[in-house]
Amino acid sequence: MDMLLRSLFLIALIVAIDLYVFQAFRFAFRDSASSVQKTTFIIFWALTAFSVSVILAALVTDFQLWPKAFRTYATAFIFILTISKLFIVIFLLTDDILRGVRWVFGKVFQTPAVANDTSNAVPVAVKGGISRSDFLVKTGMIIAAIPFISLIWGMAKGAYDYQVKKVKIKLPNLPSEFEGFKILQISDLHTGSFVSTEPLMEAVKIINAQNADLILFTGDLVNNKQEEVIQHMPVLSQMKSKHGVFSILGNHDYGDYVQWNSKEEKQKNLDDLIKSHRELGWDILLDEHRIIEKNGQSIGLIGVQNWSMHLRFPKYGSMEKATKDISFQPVNILMSHDPSHWRGEILEKYPQIDLMLAGHTHGFQFGIELPNFKWSPVQYIYKEWAGIYNEGKQHLYVNRGLGFLGYPGRVGILPEITILELSKA
Repeated sequence: MDMLLRSLFLIALIVAIDLYVFQAFRFAFRDSASSVQKTTFIIFWALTAFSVSVILAALVTDFQLWPKAFRTYATAFIFILTISKLFIVIFLLTDDILRGVRWVFGKVFQTPAVANDTSNAVPVAVKGGISRSDFLVKTGMIIAAIPFISLIWGMAKGAYDYQVKKVKIKLPNLPSEFEGFKILQISDLHTGSFVSTEPLMEAVKIINAQNADLILFTGDLVNNKQEEVIQHMPVLSQMKSKHGVFSILGNHDYGDYVQWNSKEEKQKNLDDLIKSHRELGWDILLDEHRIIEKNGQSIGLIGVQNWSMHLRFPKYGSMEKATKDISFQPVNILMSHDPSHWRGEILEKYPQIDLMLAGHTHGFQFGIELPNFKWSPVQYIYKEWAGIYNEGKQHLYVNRGLGFLGYPGRVGILPEITILELSKA
């Protein structure tokens, strides 16, 4: 029943928005040839019919059995259409409110003779209505085209435009044998979002070309279920580095966002996913630590399960357990999926942690990045959300993620492969 009500509400919302926005299209094309008007209006309502049809079909069939590519991109296209039209709605509402205020003002303050004088009246767009501002309507349509084009481009190009970001991390206590040591970090693969293995094949090719000393994966291998990674395992198992591949779990790996038939079924899914990490040849750290050795010198590596300061994300991880009986090394690196863990616990309680590596935010998959400026809506939720952060001698690096979730694309905040080069000075 809840699903039915949500679907009907969504359909009603889409139709209401389209009825309102259609007035802008009628006004914008009022002087065009009738054939142009007809074609434009047919396309407009055909897209509305498509959106409604998809929602209705998902309601009466098993949505999960639909072809994955169609399911992913059809829902994304509906989302993009709706978001873009909302920009037009903002301008239309602004214009309607202004015209309404002027109309009321005229009724209240004009003399009857002036109010009834129509000799200089502005032509109305719709009979009996108040004139709509040509500027606001057309500006709204132009502004709406920006997110529409950007989000479409983000699906076609941005989702797989892998960026290699190189960062030098200065660690005063770094053992000499680790000078120039290259750590490759990837995060948030979300294999359930990929409709084919080809993009990940390209990503693995780029990863191996970096000739890293160590590869660290900081969580969210799947969206919800272990089965999502199965088809991609032959490709992901090809990732290699001189000192191996280490991994941790992210919030999506626990299956918390799925209705399971029993606790046992959910636990089996998690057990199978942990097994998949190991079958990939990855050393998964479940509140554990390792020592990375090179020519008789060593650094520490710690991996915790998901730990977040935000209530809607779980606190499964335990630094106490992960550091039990540990012998802290001259340099210690922590893998923790959620960057809020850094301020929530690490800075205050664990000064031995020189560098924490996180992911989780995806940079919201949307934003602006310039050489000296970056912005994303996620910054209003997470203080540390992309790139390098420093507090005293401690460092945090937040990877923007290699995959995507929900919206199958990226705009401005592109998928990332990070090379962190360790240096003493």
